[in-house]
Amino acid sequence: MPSFGANYVPSAGWFYSWLDYDPAAVRRDFADLAGLGLDHVRVFPIWPWIQPNRAIIRDAAIADLLDTIDAAAEHGLSVSVDLIQGHLSSFDFLPSWALTWHKASLFENPTVREGLTAYCEKVAAAVATRPNVFAITLGNEVNNLWPDSGTTPQTSTAWAQELLTTVKKAAPDVLALHSVFDDAWYKPDHPFSPVDVTDLGELSTVHSWVFNGVSRVDGPLGPATLTHADYLVELAAATSLDPARPVWLQEIGVPGPDIPVDLQAEFVRRTVEQVVHNPALYGITWWSSHDIDRRLLDFPDREYDLGLFTVDHQRKPAAEALAAVIADVKANGVWPQQATTLTAPYNLRTDLHRRAEIAPGSDFHLRWVAARAGGPVRIVLP
Repeated sequence: MPSFGANYVPSAGWFYSWLDYDPAAVRRDFADLAGLGLDHVRVFPIWPWIQPNRAIIRDAAIADLLDTIDAAAEHGLSVSVDLIQGHLSSFDFLPSWALTWHKASLFENPTVREGLTAYCEKVAAAVATRPNVFAITLGNEVNNLWPDSGTTPQTSTAWAQELLTTVKKAAPDVLALHSVFDDAWYKPDHPFSPVDVTDLGELSTVHSWVFNGVSRVDGPLGPATLTHADYLVELAAATSLDPARPVWLQEIGVPGPDIPVDLQAEFVRRTVEQVVHNPALYGITWWSSHDIDRRLLDFPDREYDLGLFTVDHQRKPAAEALAAVIADVKANGVWPQQATTLTAPYNLRTDLHRRAEIAPGSDFHLRWVAARAGGPVRIVLP
């Protein structure tokens, strides 16, 4: 059975709460999530607040992270830790020693990479002491840090390989993962590729957001929108050289205005039902656990209301729908169905200049959606 979890966004103070850590508030939030039947959370320490100077990695900040992990364990939740934040809800968080007159590429500059390696090594070793930590991801959609941090396909791949080696050495019993958003799949000039997803780390991760254009194909409850998560899982499964490599749907949510409030519960139910029986699926992690307090300023409007819970801990319709699907899966299991196949228009591993040919609304995507109406459709490479 796939795992179900949430990307943890603290209800009080968003990620700024790391600056004034409140153990009781964290535990209250995790009680919310455990009540839905979730089994894991993905947590996001903020890199520059742990390593404000290249020579300083703050033990007090790591202690707060470890307490968060312990709080999750108290509520029966396992934990995945992201390291490089990096990019969160449209804001970038980078340390001052990589900015201002020190400005250098996160991916290319050897001094920045040296500092980042030290950070990843120390934090990974610390969180690996907790038995409920199952995964460490390099960062949240690190490809959002380009083009501000310059890189090339070769450099971004080598950068990730180097840090994954560091993480695995520091935390040998924990999954070491790499995470990028879907420009890696759909944008011909993007310097991160599908192979980064499918060959680096110990399983593949995909992030399904329908504001990438897919909701414009057929609306909030159209088949293209409802199957986009399954489409990404299929792309990742097809691109991997290992037919048994799992795919983690690491982010999916109900962004407005693409998914109106009155349709969000139905979107959750039908989207999860489309993907949950996919044999490649490792787990589903919802973005996000809690809304953002609207007293906090300057977020894109859609970011405020993505939570399963309000900031005052009220379950939203999306939470109720997700809890119902989880209960059904726990009671009845998953049942992979007989699938048809559709051949990709090019080799997804190599012909990166052709990535637009599989993007939302492309001829191939629309053919896959039409075929998917009759049941699961495996993608195969030519």
